[in-house]
Amino acid sequence: MPVRIASITLPEQKRIGIALTSLYGIGLSLSLKILSEAGVDSATRTKDLTEKEAAAIRDIIAKKIVIEGTLRRETVESIRRLKEIGSYRGQRHIRRLPARGQRTRTNSRTVRGNVRKTAGSGRRSPSEKT
Repeated sequence: MPVRIASITLPEQKRIGIALTSLYGIGLSLSLKILSEAGVDSATRTKDLTEKEAAAIRDIIAKKIVIEGTLRRETVESIRRLKEIGSYRGQRHIRRLPARGQRTRTNSRTVRGNVRKTAGSGRRSPSEKT
């Protein structure tokens, strides 16, 4: 029987420590903390979990951790607040530029899109000069 947590079905063939990372907001270190608190071995495959172990994991996640839709909503609201108050980070979000201090002369292709604004050396070939 597939294990569902927060309306997400966990992959059955993976170890539970890795499978929990498929939930938005849970990384590997948090996943291992949850499993140690629930008393579940992280090497156990998801398909081999008992219903009692799955319920213990569900309870810990529901009570202590913000995940999935709620976390996404909080993130969007905090970015919207930064934009509304006109902070520097908000302005960077509005302009779709890196907001955490990265350089933009090079290496900001993923945020700006693959935009190449430089034209090369500027020299033209002799045939184009006329």
